[in-house]
Amino acid sequence: MRILVIEDEYKVAEFIVEGLKMANYKVDLASDGQQGYEMALVNNYNVILMDYMLPKLNGLQLLQELRRHNCRSRVIMLTAKDDVEDKVECLNYGADDYIVKPFSFKELLARIRVVLRRDGQEVDACLVFEDLRFNLLTLEVYRGDKKLELTAQELSLLEYFMRNQNSLITRMQLLEHVWADDQYGDSNKIEVYIYYLRQKIDKGFNKKLLHTIRGKGYILRNDD
Repeated sequence: MRILVIEDEYKVAEFIVEGLKMANYKVDLASDGQQGYEMALVNNYNVILMDYMLPKLNGLQLLQELRRHNCRSRVIMLTAKDDVEDKVECLNYGADDYIVKPFSFKELLARIRVVLRRDGQEVDACLVFEDLRFNLLTLEVYRGDKKLELTAQELSLLEYFMRNQNSLITRMQLLEHVWADDQYGDSNKIEVYIYYLRQKIDKGFNKKLLHTIRGKGYILRNDD
């Protein structure tokens, strides 16, 4: 899942971005409405979290422009304004939800899960493939009865494979959806993490699940 945070207050932005990364989301940050608008139209975000009061384009102007350009990302407005009229105005302009500052991070995560469910993007908290299970809430991974210890990057990689099981995944797809940029395009970063992940989920098991398709990419499938 990829999220865009549009927030001009540095401490608030840092709090949100770091928390989302710990929750295993891929996160981009924009510090004003214009930058957020440009990023939202270029990238395919599942959710956009935006402040109500933003420089250059405020939250309502940004919402209106995004919806006018058929941006389908779910939008959650973050604001200190808690009047009913303000909430109604945000929803009328195209927001999917509204959360008043200050808020608990658990509440924010819950709101994100709710708007994702509306698109069928997060129906279940557990991803399953064969005897491999990934609990998205606890970030616990099991292969059969064995609990696997994965790093944050390995968890992100595994989540993407499990959401796209039995589908060929190219290097560029991994760069875009797992690393969310192309800074590793000329390195062996992907191969290194594929090796790490394979060591965790396949080593010691008779059935191998993560396969390399030479010259094309990778696939999570059962070849038996």
